[in-house]
Amino acid sequence: MFTPTNRPHRRLLASAAAVFAAGALVVGCTSNEPEEEANAGGDGGEGGNAEPAGGNNEPGEEVTIGFSGPEADHGWLAAVTDSAVAEAESFEDVTLQVAEGTNDANLQISQIETFINQEVDAIVVLPSDGAQLTEVATRAMDAGIPVVNVDREFSSPDASRTTILGDNYGMGVTAGTYACQLIEENDIQDPVIAEIAGIDSLPLTQDRTQGFNDALDKCGQTVDNRVAAEFTVESGEAAASNLLQAAPQIDIIWNHDDDQGVGVKQAFDNAGRDEFFFIGGAGSANAMRWIKNGEMEATVLYPPTQAADGIRLARLLAQDKGMSDLVQEDVPRRIVLDAPLVTAENVDQYMHLGFES
Repeated sequence: MFTPTNRPHRRLLASAAAVFAAGALVVGCTSNEPEEEANAGGDGGEGGNAEPAGGNNEPGEEVTIGFSGPEADHGWLAAVTDSAVAEAESFEDVTLQVAEGTNDANLQISQIETFINQEVDAIVVLPSDGAQLTEVATRAMDAGIPVVNVDREFSSPDASRTTILGDNYGMGVTAGTYACQLIEENDIQDPVIAEIAGIDSLPLTQDRTQGFNDALDKCGQTVDNRVAAEFTVESGEAAASNLLQAAPQIDIIWNHDDDQGVGVKQAFDNAGRDEFFFIGGAGSANAMRWIKNGEMEATVLYPPTQAADGIRLARLLAQDKGMSDLVQEDVPRRIVLDAPLVTAENVDQYMHLGFES
């Protein structure tokens, strides 16, 4: 993440200045007005796509970005919003209007409509339901407001200028590939492999499971025991308890989500079971601490910084800038982030990304 140096103090503006229609309240507005005037004579990093390396971080035209996301009822989702706010605060030329988090698609539609009416310069949205928000996002695009779609895709490519996604299938591949590595390195004969999934009806869960199965297939292995939870601590404990009762011996367990992993780990502790290699998913602070303490083998990162990346790209789009690190400098239409493996060897490198469950 970009860390500003020698930048003036930023402050969080009060939210009372903006109230959404239909009760959709703006609960935070981040403004980054400098305490002192910028040095005269600099070009401020403006001027299209011919930016030298690093020039995009220089202050440019002041822009207002609207951000709307789901209710932060999950540690990962809370981290998403926090990272978006922090990224906006790192730029003195960005004012961020943060809508109240909601899982009500109709309320989120109203929030986007308000951003359109306010004529913000760009919108970053993590939809509660990508299909239901496609139409209003398309209206924003038609109004000339670039939309950055985060994590849950719209139904039409016309609904956003760019889309930033975590790699759910890649998470499964990373976890499965590591499971194969553990089997080989520890010479495990006829391994018993278990999987604790998230909500089975969600495409993201299906993608993670498919990636896991495909990776295991490459080393001739399959999942022997599978249960599904609901991304909550309580459901994780219940699902893991059922799994342990059904399987008296397990060699490897992959749990899709580190938030539900708090309950999963509690079930392990309650049963006094630790004979298996425990692999997690998402990259919570709890998981990283367990890895450091030797209570967990690894976790697979699902970056909570997606919305922060969205803020950064929305700023570039609103200022008509490109990506100076690319030969083709225009902001890409689609970005899929990596799903790296976090182990004891590299956990310190990723610890700053760990979110509290």
